[in-house]
Amino acid sequence: MFATLPNYVMLDLETTGATPLYDRITEIALIRFEYGVETERWQTLVNPGISIPPFITHLTGITNEMVKDAPTFEEVAPTLYGYIEGAVLAAHNVRFDHGFLKSEFNRLGAVLRQKVMCTVKLSRKLYPEHRGHGLDAIMQRHGLRTDARHRAMGDVEVVVAYLDLARRELGEARVLEAVASLVKGPSLPAGLDPTFLDEIPDSPGVYLFHGENDLPLYIGKSVTLRSRVMSHFSGDHASSRAMRIGQQVRRVEWMETAGELGALLLESRLIKERQPVHNRLLRASSSLFSLSLAGGLNHISLVNIVDKDEIHPEVFEYLYGFFRSRKAATEMLRGLAKEHGLCPRTIGIESGKGACFAHQVKCCDGVCAGKENPELHYLRLKQALTPHQLKTWPYPGRIGIREHDKESGRTQVHVFDSWCHIATVEDESALEEVRETRSSLSFDLDTYKLLLKHLKKNVSVIPL
Repeated sequence: MFATLPNYVMLDLETTGATPLYDRITEIALIRFEYGVETERWQTLVNPGISIPPFITHLTGITNEMVKDAPTFEEVAPTLYGYIEGAVLAAHNVRFDHGFLKSEFNRLGAVLRQKVMCTVKLSRKLYPEHRGHGLDAIMQRHGLRTDARHRAMGDVEVVVAYLDLARRELGEARVLEAVASLVKGPSLPAGLDPTFLDEIPDSPGVYLFHGENDLPLYIGKSVTLRSRVMSHFSGDHASSRAMRIGQQVRRVEWMETAGELGALLLESRLIKERQPVHNRLLRASSSLFSLSLAGGLNHISLVNIVDKDEIHPEVFEYLYGFFRSRKAATEMLRGLAKEHGLCPRTIGIESGKGACFAHQVKCCDGVCAGKENPELHYLRLKQALTPHQLKTWPYPGRIGIREHDKESGRTQVHVFDSWCHIATVEDESALEEVRETRSSLSFDLDTYKLLLKHLKKNVSVIPL
């Protein structure tokens, strides 16, 4: 098939479901190529040790009776490893097959280290003009046939036939170039132990790049940890900062979460706690300001700039906007005054008495000169500020947001109160402890933004 790629195995698995943590392999098939020549093929049913769900039997045709006397994975593992050892492992959606194989070998106390190549990604590279790259779409598009769809060897043979067809249509050089780009491993920095790539999962979480000491150089998050970490080392650096990180990293640490929200919360907290050199946006800032609207007309200034000591969720209905400096808050007010004909003196951004300068140049409607009703001016000011009003806490008390990752089996509940992150727990006893414990709230702007955005997704909220 690929004449310049030695030791190449095309593989397919059938399983009891889609989750390696809970499900098991029921069938394995593979064809091994060496320098483009088929050298061996092997297939076997596997006793999964658990019942095959009816819908899987309907899909694959593999029944509990068929696998009852089949060997277990432990019994076939040595033979399977003999075929794939040192070879590039290829499959259609290789993440699925490789994930199941890694889980099965892990249960036997072994770590599977394998170069992989996904033929779905290869199809996208070779035929970018097409949208569908699943096996059924490929078969329909290219007129391929099999009598054993959703059986391991049947699907392997279809993929092999498809790649042979692509080689004839597009030329061997183009196919080999695409394969090489997918098989090529990351170019790891000198001094970084490559074995971590076999251990880091492709699940949600946070990763930390360390240099010569324990202080992190960079902290990032992803819903696919392994893929994201590898992307840091898989090509030309997009910036000088990326290059510096690549040159300095000596160790990679990671922490798994149950979903994206957990990863975002953990990333934000760790960056503030550890202050990594190359993270800027999420670092803790000592400055935070907002605009406070006076509750009526009997005030020297209708708007005041307040700092973080006065920014509390219980008064958000009177606060408008977040700013990192007083200057930014003032510029916001100037813009509103100009846009809505408001009086700079009355809203507190110009000193003096009598008519303001803006009125003299016909940019203020004249509340400062007795030409506009103060109540009308106050109403227009409030309307101008309303789009920037901070959102009040929409719940009567604490809430929890549950996340679950099917692949890892991890479940987490993130507990919040008044836009503040209280805790993240992973079991009912810890959740009960959080329910019974009351602690002081510490408002964090990044948490407010994360939660506000997440709640717009109509997530399931647990009242606590």
